[in-house]
Amino acid sequence: MAKKYQNTEVRQKQIINAARKLIFKHGSEHVTVRRIAHEVGISEAAIYRHFTSKSSILSFLADYIGDLLLSYVTESKETGGNSLEQLNAILKKQISAVEQKRGISFQVIAEIISLGDKKLNRRVLENIEKYLGNIRDLIAEGIRSGEIRKDIEPEMAALTLFGIIQGLVNVWTLSNRNFNILSRYESLWAMYRSFLAKTK
Repeated sequence: MAKKYQNTEVRQKQIINAARKLIFKHGSEHVTVRRIAHEVGISEAAIYRHFTSKSSILSFLADYIGDLLLSYVTESKETGGNSLEQLNAILKKQISAVEQKRGISFQVIAEIISLGDKKLNRRVLENIEKYLGNIRDLIAEGIRSGEIRKDIEPEMAALTLFGIIQGLVNVWTLSNRNFNILSRYESLWAMYRSFLAKTK
């Protein structure tokens, strides 16, 4: 059980990754501090040196997932290109990440919501709203530049993109991941692009 001392940042990451794996395997209601400690290979007391409770672990995990979602937007913006190209890159990055991480982030969000903890739900909502706000701003920029239709509502278009990804993850997970999720990317992007793009 004993492991060498790790700094706070490294240990916190190990703990939230363990929580994420356990939620994926067993559901959030069956995840305990004891199970998390066992998954990491440390004592329960060591967990409490970094987090005050299971709820605080899940709250930190919600922030971690929020940062992950925002990183897809940031990385796509750094590649340059117009708004549609950046949205294309965001969709592709997220679907690729879903396949690599087996959809865990989206399932964790759903599991946290299912707990019915109002404080945690607010935390998840705040993180999703930050992500949606960035997508909304990108779409608004595309409208201003003339590449996206003027009758598009940026907030609803951002929510639609999030819904496309969430829906795909749900179907993929329920089918026991029996298809290549990345293979759906091209057709999804073509559909979403046709919804946004200004006709010439």
